[in-house]
Amino acid sequence: MNWPQTKLIEVADVKGGKRLPKGHQLSTEITPHPYIRARDIGGGKITFEEPTFLNETTQRILRRYTVKTGDIVITIVGANIGDVGYISESFDGANLTENAAKIVPQKDKVDPYFLKSYLASDHTKRRLAFIASGAAQGKLGLYKIRDFTIPCPPIETQSEIASILRGYDDLIENNRRRIALLEEAARQLYKEWFVRFRFPGHEHVKVIDGAPEGWEAKTIEQVCDTIGGGTPSTKKAEYWDDGDVLWFIPTDVTRNSCLALLKSEKFISEAGLNNSSAKMIPPGSIMMTSRASVGFFGINQFAASTNQGFISIVPHDPAHRMYLLQNLMWRVEEIRSHAGGATYKEISKGRFRALPILTPPSTLAGQFEEQCSLIHTQVETLHRTNQQLAEARDLLLPKLMNGSLTV
Repeated sequence: MNWPQTKLIEVADVKGGKRLPKGHQLSTEITPHPYIRARDIGGGKITFEEPTFLNETTQRILRRYTVKTGDIVITIVGANIGDVGYISESFDGANLTENAAKIVPQKDKVDPYFLKSYLASDHTKRRLAFIASGAAQGKLGLYKIRDFTIPCPPIETQSEIASILRGYDDLIENNRRRIALLEEAARQLYKEWFVRFRFPGHEHVKVIDGAPEGWEAKTIEQVCDTIGGGTPSTKKAEYWDDGDVLWFIPTDVTRNSCLALLKSEKFISEAGLNNSSAKMIPPGSIMMTSRASVGFFGINQFAASTNQGFISIVPHDPAHRMYLLQNLMWRVEEIRSHAGGATYKEISKGRFRALPILTPPSTLAGQFEEQCSLIHTQVETLHRTNQQLAEARDLLLPKLMNGSLTV
């Protein structure tokens, strides 16, 4: 069965966001007025990892450009054009960037979650990107969104489809919360042992000049190898076609809510690897974004390569891997303070290698490695489960949307 098609304008209102007034700035200080940027939108949700807010004065000026629970937002310019987010209760009343539009469903005609699920699908995003590509600067104009066609089964059927898809999404979200709790447990363990110095046996260790006896002051370069990345020429198809070398880009990390990077959707060929500055990194390497969005971390499960937006870290002593990871995450603002550049921020390998680091004895680091590795294994398992759930949902979605699978 093929559901009838309808234009979005017939079932929803489409409105633009608003640019900040001249002289007004976003703030990282928490206020009652969160501001949703294009980077916060994707995967059918709002990912508020680096939240920004408006003060009361700016909010009064922009008060008409807010979103409500059940609205759908979509990016209309930029690299991630066509990304979609669903406004949950926690973002009710938030302000919206001018680089996105909001879609307000007429709930007697279209189920908001049904509409979100359709718009967030890979197939729909490709359609939207194609439509946007016709503009001079790649823009998804409001009129194009209004004229965009969607399947429109009876509202009762939409609600049943939405319920099925929400079930998958709720399981994925619950697992994300469990992942966040596990990663917080690892951070708290690091804080207890290596910031407060309440590690096992600390009662019998002297603290000399602010450091426990037996610990060593070194530089990053002295405790690990640092490996850069690269991008093969896109003009040579043989560097990309049929490639089987995993290749990560920064958005694989910044868009990922956990450290476990089990796979990438991108590959280069052996020829591409050998004819670029890309390098192979072994499984279990610490991947740190080093330009633009500096200081996001991931751990690759399989041998892989990266583009030039990373510094990958391989500890000389495997027992120090989790210690080194947590140390760098704890010091992320310090790392970012060393990033320079006018167009975008970047920390060079030379500057990163020169950073100081206080290293505990291998026996203590090994104990921490053992405990954190158990936590990380649970994170990997949950992350793998989420990937399987997402794949099952994405296989099911088009069959539900085109009516080939009845509900």
